Amino acid sequence: MTERAVSPSPERDLPGRELPDGLLALRAAEGDEDSFAALVQRHGSSLLTLARCMLGNPQDAEEAVQDAFVSAWRRLPEYGHRAEFRTWMYRITVNRCLSMRRHRPPPLPLDVVVEPAAGDARSQPALSAEQDAATAALTRALDDLDAGQRLCWILREVQGLSYKEIAHVTRTNEPTVRGRLFRARRSLQEAMGPWR
Repeated sequence: MTERAVSPSPERDLPGRELPDGLLALRAAEGDEDSFAALVQRHGSSLLTLARCMLGNPQDAEEAVQDAFVSAWRRLPEYGHRAEFRTWMYRITVNRCLSMRRHRPPPLPLDVVVEPAAGDARSQPALSAEQDAATAALTRALDDLDAGQRLCWILREVQGLSYKEIAHVTRTNEPTVRGRLFRARRSLQEAMGPWR
């Protein structure tokens, strides 16, 4: 597989763009790099968003998605179409992100972190500070969630997956997903109460 098969390129017009994922995956399993590139282009940005939510770091997220697509390319012959390609890719990406989180070095103490440079004088500092604080509060609230709750919330609220798809990605069942989402939403609602 070449580098172009795992790097999404929005401006590139790939043959087979209108074909369903299943057919593209079948062709890719037979070695058709253009079909795989079409799948990468179709799903790359949503997987990148998922990885960013899970890892919090754009560079780590890009690495996780790149690794997930490389892994998918290698495992396509065993894919078997038991799940939608999109759901299969979510599972691979989630597993890669979880692995990266386990092996991540501990965060730097706050006194080591460099203060960001002052923004543009024409910007609205009060609004920007409020948005930054709300985002930081949401990030802390998400980090405080149980890992299963956080993953279910991200897959549902950020990625828009169905309960069935989330159950498949997390290897649980729909009632478990619903329970995790209920608890996650309740916890986030309590944590974000002052920001309403």
